[in-house]
Amino acid sequence: MYEQSYQFSFEAAHELGANIKMSDSPDGEAHPYSRIHGHSFVATVTLGAANLSGGKWIVDYAELKRDCQKVASRLDHRLLNEIEGLSTPTLECLARWIFDAVRQSQPALTTVEVARPTLGEKVRYSAGE
Repeated sequence: MYEQSYQFSFEAAHELGANIKMSDSPDGEAHPYSRIHGHSFVATVTLGAANLSGGKWIVDYAELKRDCQKVASRLDHRLLNEIEGLSTPTLECLARWIFDAVRQSQPALTTVEVARPTLGEKVRYSAGE
């Protein structure tokens, strides 16, 4: 099995809503992520194939980069909550959203990982899981 990955980054803001409370707060204190705040995100898309297209690659990196840049432009410097399908933009929801968006043009896509490196956080979404 061959795997091919491409990484892109974007800056975006989000908020998780006033109804999100701290799980360990006895008085129902609002979660700090309930307010609008921003992150630097890094997404890694991974394609997989048992055989190489034309005997040379899974997909041309130029094509993969172009498709990922289209997705990144929909997210970069945006309020994620305002993007259709991202009303609750957790890392998990964002990974699935990117997966669905990239998969439209890259059917060999198997995994998307979204990270917030400054916080040491990342989530991976894979097809069939």
